[in-house]
Amino acid sequence: MTESLKDLTRAVLDFRDERNWAQFHGLRHLMVSLSLEAAEVLELAQWKSDDEVEALAGEPAGRAALADECADVLAYLLLLADRAGIDLTAALHAKLLKNAQKYPVKKSYGRRDKYTALG
Repeated sequence: MTESLKDLTRAVLDFRDERNWAQFHGLRHLMVSLSLEAAEVLELAQWKSDDEVEALAGEPAGRAALADECADVLAYLLLLADRAGIDLTAALHAKLLKNAQKYPVKKSYGRRDKYTALG
């Protein structure tokens, strides 16, 4: 079942509000928490080879750990965007347009260079 970002945000806000946690969710706290949760995603790769990291998604335990951390990142991102009044869908569309200008297909196809080095 696919839910909209609005539905997911409402679910996260309801979870938070049922526990009276909004008082702890200032913008700075949410930014820090998002970063910490993203670091926990990265921690799953710590001291592992590329092959071991790639295999995570194919192992039930690894996939579950990755799913949990991705869910934490998404929850904090939704809370942060809500607190800041950011429409994530509109923000992503706008960012894709900006990136399309910085990384035109003809110059960036198959290349990993930063836009400033595409010439």
